[in-house]
Amino acid sequence: MPELPEVETIRKQLHPLLSGLRIVDAGSHPSAKFSSAVEAVGYQIRGVSRRGKYLIFALSDQASADNSASLSEACELIIHLGMTGRLAVSPSADLSHPHLRAWWHLDNNQTLTFHDIRRFGRVYVVAAGRYENIATLSRLGPEPFSDEFTGEALWRSLRLSSRYLKTQLLSQRPVAGVGNIYADEALWLAEINPAARSLSKPRAARLAETIRTVLASGLRHGGTTLRDYASLNGSGGNQDYLHCYGRSGAPCERCGVELRRRVIDARGTTWCPICQRR
Repeated sequence: MPELPEVETIRKQLHPLLSGLRIVDAGSHPSAKFSSAVEAVGYQIRGVSRRGKYLIFALSDQASADNSASLSEACELIIHLGMTGRLAVSPSADLSHPHLRAWWHLDNNQTLTFHDIRRFGRVYVVAAGRYENIATLSRLGPEPFSDEFTGEALWRSLRLSSRYLKTQLLSQRPVAGVGNIYADEALWLAEINPAARSLSKPRAARLAETIRTVLASGLRHGGTTLRDYASLNGSGGNQDYLHCYGRSGAPCERCGVELRRRVIDARGTTWCPICQRR
């Protein structure tokens, strides 16, 4: 599943391509997951932002575009890529493709398309900032590079649950945008066992630091491509810089002991039995 570095890479590519363009037509797969795509027709794209793993396209109608609309007069097209979602912008999109889930034709004769093989992605159109009906988005924790994300804040959030630390990270409540890949990497780098259920303040501060470190690496290298992820410009390269995720059976780069794999709350997890003792 695309995580923060992958989604942010795509956002950076989309923003200059789409800002200022108007959506003149749209269509979707009949599933309710994608059918709201057509509600964006007639709106101008003011910009593309991101919150956690969600892409947010700021939209305004003709009047608001000309008169600097207030937030309440605007709306947002929100896309979650799920596990296999891909976006592309093309002048010759194949609208009959079997994995096409939604498309938006723009006033420059380009088409934004959303393909999703497994159909775990979602499309929403909502009033700007009104996320009550998007459960995960409405309850996201702080962005990892924001001032709100500190070791103290992470420690306080993790204290609220007795679930495994990795499970808590994947819930998106302690910090937004971290998924399976970067959770394994951050926990390995911080020398914290993913099946631990509590952290001291110093170790929470260390984990906050390593979360930022591994996400920054992902951003620097255009995201991690293992199977499905690709940006608008092709595959990412961060898979060549992973220390832990997906390396079970290989020697730990720190101590040399064989990395192990287990399933934690239905998510495959790799860790070092020496460096990450409970």
